[in-house]
Amino acid sequence: MTDQEIYDALYDVIDPELGFNIVDLGLVYRVHAREDGVAEVDFTLTYPGCPLGDVISKDIVDRVGEQTDARMVTATLVWSPPWNEGRMSENARLIMGYPI
Repeated sequence: MTDQEIYDALYDVIDPELGFNIVDLGLVYRVHAREDGVAEVDFTLTYPGCPLGDVISKDIVDRVGEQTDARMVTATLVWSPPWNEGRMSENARLIMGYPI
């Protein structure tokens, strides 16, 4: 398992509120494939009161677990640095009406 394989699996994790994957939304802050087979993912949400943290966390664990040979997957919600629309992909910003 590689960092890239973890990252690629995250394209299948969709924010249910916005309908975009968490990679294009800029919610993924860090991925790491440890030598012991653990896949680590640090992610954030678009705002601190968002009720979808548990849903997205479970989806991260499920997708990375299904698409890689990770022995275990950890999904850690982080708040620093705060998310902003500048973290989104250009395509996501265009579709959502943000300036590019």
